[in-house]
Amino acid sequence: MREALLMFPLQAEGEALNGGGDATEILAERNNLLQLIQLRWLAVGGQLATILGVQFVLGALLPLAEMLTLVAALSLFNLASWLRCRTASGEIANGELFTGLLVDVALLSALLYYSGGIANPFIFLYLLQVAVGAVLLKPRYIWAMVVLTSGCFVLLTLWHRPLILPDLMDLTLSLHYIGGLVVCFALNAALLVIFIHRISSNLRQRDARLADLRQRAAEEEHIVRMGLLASGAAHELGTPLATLSVILGDWLHSEPLANDPILRDEIKMMQLQLQRCKTIVSGILMSAGEARGEASVATTLHLFLDQLVEEWRNARPMQVLEYERSDLLDRPIISDSAIKQMIGNVLDNGIDAAPLMPLELRVTCASNWLTLSIRDAGPGFSPEILANFAKPYYSTKGRPGSGLGLFLSVNVARTLGGRIEASNIAAGGAEVVIKLPLAALTLRERTENGK
Repeated sequence: MREALLMFPLQAEGEALNGGGDATEILAERNNLLQLIQLRWLAVGGQLATILGVQFVLGALLPLAEMLTLVAALSLFNLASWLRCRTASGEIANGELFTGLLVDVALLSALLYYSGGIANPFIFLYLLQVAVGAVLLKPRYIWAMVVLTSGCFVLLTLWHRPLILPDLMDLTLSLHYIGGLVVCFALNAALLVIFIHRISSNLRQRDARLADLRQRAAEEEHIVRMGLLASGAAHELGTPLATLSVILGDWLHSEPLANDPILRDEIKMMQLQLQRCKTIVSGILMSAGEARGEASVATTLHLFLDQLVEEWRNARPMQVLEYERSDLLDRPIISDSAIKQMIGNVLDNGIDAAPLMPLELRVTCASNWLTLSIRDAGPGFSPEILANFAKPYYSTKGRPGSGLGLFLSVNVARTLGGRIEASNIAAGGAEVVIKLPLAALTLRERTENGK
């Protein structure tokens, strides 16, 4: 009961972490559309106040009917965008944000056309559209926005209605001044895109790193809780295992049972499996103890691999493991129970996938990386399992708590600076590849790191 109560919140946390990425992205896109809508309402208010102020305070002669119609059209479009944001249940595409900015640029260009074109000081509001696009849009849309606003800027130098103000009747702009304005606008727009895009990219990378750190912290919390469960279970299992060992020893020396060769062989097999259980329990208790370094042993790469394979075969005499480490240079390494359990978990999963078929273990070394390839002849991984590989509680076994072995193995490999990858074989079956840096296994590296 205690284990069940502790594992339930772990599973809930894991599912929340695994399934929250898409929901967060959709929420961010909806928030971006909402920010654009709010900015557009500010633009509508500012445009209306500016038009009325210039007309009635400065005494300019503006085509009020046309300009107010444009402002009303922008308001209706923004209302439709707000309704879309409220009712949208799925992903809001980047192209939709780009379309909204295109409408903003078109209506701004129309207003500038009726109010002096390039002579209107509000011409540089195009840069606001570029800046907003640089934050919200993908690169191909951003540069399209730069080209579009630059084109509108140039066209307004050629076609526009003059802005009639009492003190600007005789003002004319030279061709050189207009050319300078165009170059200045294009340069400002390009610099805004480059630097805002770089800053946004840096922020996204930072957020991705923080999300990865949070994921690792959650996984480490899983490991700590499971370690507590394992050590508690190991203590509790000690007494029943000892009792079973005594009973099996009595059976083996019992005259009726000892005279039956079949029963005697089965009792010996039970004693072998019982001894394996004791070894596992002892390893858990040793790993959970204070003297963590006692679990580490100086050995060589060949000896470590050969002993690991021999122990695995002895514990599973009915299984076939094809083992190959040809052309693998021998070297001194440090081995501990965590590394053995990591490789053993992957081998066990391969046998579970195809119990009656041989399992292959190929060990190679290249570019200071040790690679262990485990292949089975099972049905392979489903797309869902591959997408959630080594995440807790994702498994094809269908048992409560299954999937933790690979989860722990991946974390052990990652702690050593390595990784575990899974794939399906075209000819049938699956392959799991363990890649470990040799530097993390050598005596010098492990000693300098205090491990």
